[in-house]
Amino acid sequence: MTRRAVARALVHLSLIAATLVVLLPLAVVLLTSLKSSREMADGSGALAPPDDPFNVGNYVTAFQDGRMLTAFGNTAFVLFFAVGGTVVIGSMAAYAIDRFAFRMKKPVLALFLVAALVPGVTTQVATFQIVNSLGMFDSLWAPVLLYMGTDIVSIYIFLQFIRSIPVSLDEAARVEGANAFTIYRKIIFPLLRPAIATVVIVKGITVYNDFYIPFLYLPSEDLGVISTSLFRFKGPFGAHWETISAGAVLVILPTLLAFLFLQRFIYNGFTRGAVK
Repeated sequence: MTRRAVARALVHLSLIAATLVVLLPLAVVLLTSLKSSREMADGSGALAPPDDPFNVGNYVTAFQDGRMLTAFGNTAFVLFFAVGGTVVIGSMAAYAIDRFAFRMKKPVLALFLVAALVPGVTTQVATFQIVNSLGMFDSLWAPVLLYMGTDIVSIYIFLQFIRSIPVSLDEAARVEGANAFTIYRKIIFPLLRPAIATVVIVKGITVYNDFYIPFLYLPSEDLGVISTSLFRFKGPFGAHWETISAGAVLVILPTLLAFLFLQRFIYNGFTRGAVK
């Protein structure tokens, strides 16, 4: 009993420590965003409460001067087409890999795995040259194209779900005269809803938080997304950490709310995909 009690105590202590590690930086950012420039100049502690807990002046400054509304619009554009394209391309690729027999099938799967293991930074010179030659540099279509073409993980998620769908459904549809695309559109795709929900949430959060690709391919301020717009606060607001923190809260809030409301779909999607 003593060993069991000690083990339970250690488990709870580790959970408390992990919670503090995650929540303390968020608490510091939130408290800093509510402080005035005078409070920051006074050198108050990072966890010291602000004099006015309802001070939203920093948020107004971050939203207006940081052009956050335009950034949210550009981010929504990239999210819609990148996530939608990933779902369509990933599910079609997984359907073709699982349902069709063709030469070099196993090497293709192996190449997908190798592509997922290669760090993207090592291929950025060639990727940049290709994007530039296509005339997509400094265009919102550049990150859309790159996000759609580099998500191998989504193909594997769809592949696990498609393997759980009986082939007899395809055979019955073919007897009725349906072709391969009709089977995919009317049978396979509707049955992939858990996988689609998982891919949409995970891919959406990844695209929303990504900084490297938008920073490299969207240098214009008018084409800034959430991550790059926040980065631009280092210029005019380089010493005003209260304004930078307010911008960080504005960026964090949508993903935090999305995760809190949709975490059930994330866990269920990964669990069902692993079991099947």
